[in-house]
Amino acid sequence: MSSITDQQAACALSIIIVSYGTRDDTLACLASLYAHPPAVPFEVILFDNASPDDSVAAVAAAYPQVRLIASPDNLGFGAGNNAAAKLATGDRILLLNPDTIILPHTFAGLIDFAARTPDRGIWGGRTLFGDGTLNPTSCWASLSLWSLFVIMSGLTRAFPYTRLFDPEIYGGWQRDTESDVDIVTGCFLLIDRPLWERLGGFDPTFFMYAEEADLCLRARRLGARPGISPAAELIHLGGRSETSRPDKMVKIMRGRTTLMRKHWSPAAYRLGLAMCWLWALSRMLGSHVLPGRRDNPQSSRADRAVVWQRRREWLAGYPDVAHVKG
Repeated sequence: MSSITDQQAACALSIIIVSYGTRDDTLACLASLYAHPPAVPFEVILFDNASPDDSVAAVAAAYPQVRLIASPDNLGFGAGNNAAAKLATGDRILLLNPDTIILPHTFAGLIDFAARTPDRGIWGGRTLFGDGTLNPTSCWASLSLWSLFVIMSGLTRAFPYTRLFDPEIYGGWQRDTESDVDIVTGCFLLIDRPLWERLGGFDPTFFMYAEEADLCLRARRLGARPGISPAAELIHLGGRSETSRPDKMVKIMRGRTTLMRKHWSPAAYRLGLAMCWLWALSRMLGSHVLPGRRDNPQSSRADRAVVWQRRREWLAGYPDVAHVKG
C-alpha cells in the first residue's frame, strides 16, 4: 500500500496530507500536486484517518508513489500529522489539506519565501476560494480577551474586516504583502523539521482545530517568526471533511477553550470562558430575532440551539494529553 520514491534518499521536502472522507478532494489535490510539483526532491505521505469512503483504495490505485498510511482509527488532524511526520525524511515538512489545489506557482513561491527568510522557521501563503477570491483563513492573529469581547458583543458583525473590531482575521488585509503573522493555518504550513521535532509536533490534546495556533505560539517562544507570502498561493476549498455545522462549531469552540486553558492565566481563562458562554447564549437568543443564514434561516436557528445545548462539552475543552515540548 505504500511506495517510496527514489527521491527520498535526498529529500528536501516532505508533504504530509491527512484525510478523512475526502476521496474526490484528495485525488484532485494529488493531481494538482503532481501536475505542478516542487522543483526540489520531495515525498508525499498521506495519512488516512479511517475514512468511511474508499479513499485509501482510490489513492493507492491512482498514486502508487504516495506513501500511504491507512489508520484503523480516526486520530484527528494533529495526531494524524504527528504519526505521518515520524516517517518524514525531508529537511522541511509541509502540512497540506486534502481540500487544496496546487497552482503552477504555489511551490516556487513557498520555497523561495523560505529560502529568503530561513530564520522564520514557519512559512505559509495566500489561500483562495474556488472562484479565485480571497480565502482569508491562511493565517490568524492570536485569540485574545479583546477578540472574544468584540465577537461576543456583536461589534465584529457590525464592523467586519476592520483591524479594531475583527482583529483575529487581521482586519481588511488582503494577504497581498509578505508579513509576520501570529498563526499560519495548518492547511498550508511549512516548517523546518528540526523545529517540528523540537516542539514535538502538534499537541495531541487538540483533536481538531486550534492545534496550529498552539504550535505557532510555542514556536514563537523558541524564536520562530511565522509569516506568509502572497507568492505562495493556492486554492483552499475549506470545510470539506466536516458535514455537520454544529459539530464543526463545537470542535472549534473546544479547540479555543483548550487553547485558553493552556496559554492564558487562570483569571484570563475564566473570563474567556464567560465570554464564550455569553457569545453562545446571545447567538441562540438572537437567532429568534435575526434572520441568520440567508439560504436557510431555520437551519441556522437549529444549529445555534445545538451549540448552546452542548455548551458543557465545549466549555470543558479537550482533556489534557501529556506530550509536548517547547
